[in-house]
Amino acid sequence: MNAQLPCKVIYDTDPGIDDAMALYFALAHPAIDVVGITTTFGNVTVEQAAVNALYLTAIAGRSVPVTRGVATPWCKPPEAPPAHIHGADGLGNLPHRAATSNQLDPRSSAQFIVDAARAQPGEITLVAVGPLGNLSLALKLEPRLPDLLREVIIMGGTISEPGNVSPLAEANIWNDPHAADLVFTAGWKLTMVGLDVTHRVVLPVSLFKKIADRHQHVATDTLHHAVGFYANHYGGVHPHVAEIHGCFGHDVLAFIYLVNPELFTLERGRVRVATDGLAQGQTMMRRKGVADYPQAGWGDDKPLTQVCMQVQAEACKSVLETALMGSWLSF
Repeated sequence: MNAQLPCKVIYDTDPGIDDAMALYFALAHPAIDVVGITTTFGNVTVEQAAVNALYLTAIAGRSVPVTRGVATPWCKPPEAPPAHIHGADGLGNLPHRAATSNQLDPRSSAQFIVDAARAQPGEITLVAVGPLGNLSLALKLEPRLPDLLREVIIMGGTISEPGNVSPLAEANIWNDPHAADLVFTAGWKLTMVGLDVTHRVVLPVSLFKKIADRHQHVATDTLHHAVGFYANHYGGVHPHVAEIHGCFGHDVLAFIYLVNPELFTLERGRVRVATDGLAQGQTMMRRKGVADYPQAGWGDDKPLTQVCMQVQAEACKSVLETALMGSWLSF
């Protein structure tokens, strides 16, 4: 980013191992100022998500407001958290947690988003990497939110790449498709960082060992442990990922897009979400600008979304490594 001052970010998250990776990248990068962490259900329960956000910030020596948000989807029945991917605790079943004392902000996540946007209109970027219930509820609390936030960046969805919870759907969108469709049609500056690019960036566990060895710190040791658990899951599903004992860098790509958008190729189109049936959670993009579709819901009254379709994977790895190898931790 060329801005002189760091970009103020609210991080909406369900930590989650890739969420932890993204959080530490955001805390480490000098162009990002994390002004709040709003938690939701998804990779874990919302209660565990809040616990993990508090823990990850505390062991990194940071004091960031953390709120607890929505616990269930807007309409669909809730799903069990994927403990086989993130561990029962969301961080790869940590064998030990250091004692910490930081506490939750008493506001709901949606209220925190609204309060921050009202207090600093046009200054806050919201990076959302879980189901979108907090953002959809914030919209209901404050209909002017699309004008109050600087922009919204979502890790979620897919256009051309197969889904990861169905042939068509990505997990974050599938977990709360009704909320997602509201978010995609709200009218803010919106960028989708989905599986089309996150499946192109495979991060080796050896990189996180290098980072942990560099810092000799509980935070990077925790991340190294968690990423190892995460890689074991992906290695069992994707042979090319197993070859390097690595994992996909899903959520961190949303932050890398924020600071280095030139590493991504974008396509603009109107995006809607299938809310039921076999296609539930599918993110569909209108790619033909002149098409006159007989079905309602695709008109020019619907806003355009920027969708990341290609990525410079090796450059993204370099950006991640540079940030996390720097001096960002407190002892």
